Amino acid sequence: EAALYFYKNLRTNPDVIRYLHSRKINSEVIKLFGIGYANKEWDNLLNYLKAKGYNEEDILKTGLIIKKDKENNKYSSYYDRFRNRVIFPIFDVKKRIIGFGGRVTDDSLPKYLNSPETMIFNKGYNLYGINIAKESARDKSFILVEGYMDVIKMHVYGYSATVAALGTSFTENQAKLLKRYSKSFYIAFDSDNAGQQA
Repeated sequence: EAALYFYKNLRTNPDVIRYLHSRKINSEVIKLFGIGYANKEWDNLLNYLKAKGYNEEDILKTGLIIKKDKENNKYSSYYDRFRNRVIFPIFDVKKRIIGFGGRVTDDSLPKYLNSPETMIFNKGYNLYGINIAKESARDKSFILVEGYMDVIKMHVYGYSATVAALGTSFTENQAKLLKRYSKSFYIAFDSDNAGQQA
């Protein structure tokens, strides 16, 4: 439901669509990766999901909202984790959405914001783009990159066997996941210190 909400939001934000098109991400790629947008408001997704019948505690468990405690601890409210960001749904190998990544379209920080670890989302056991790349890698090598945009841009230029390590961490479990589909892969992390150390 949240992914559908973000995806529909993108259609009503022409500035964000223009931003994606300027990055060579066209409508076909947006649809393939399920790219969406989180509005600037503090509780749009929360209100949408509550209207669908979900309660705040369950939404909180998914990491989509954050609980804000007041100083006197008598009053707490919830607000959306993702605001004013392009949203990238993270799929598992069975094509189920297990988390989200969000990227700003300006110079705001942090540049990227990810779903927290939850009962269904563990970064160390998943790879962004694996749901698409696993089909392409059967007769070729994977290309391992750092982030969502890297995967999408590689795909745009014909490298559909590309996955991202959900940050610069690359775990033994992620390596095992890749080996299910191909015995070889190239690592193409950024040339900065963090990327080279990883």
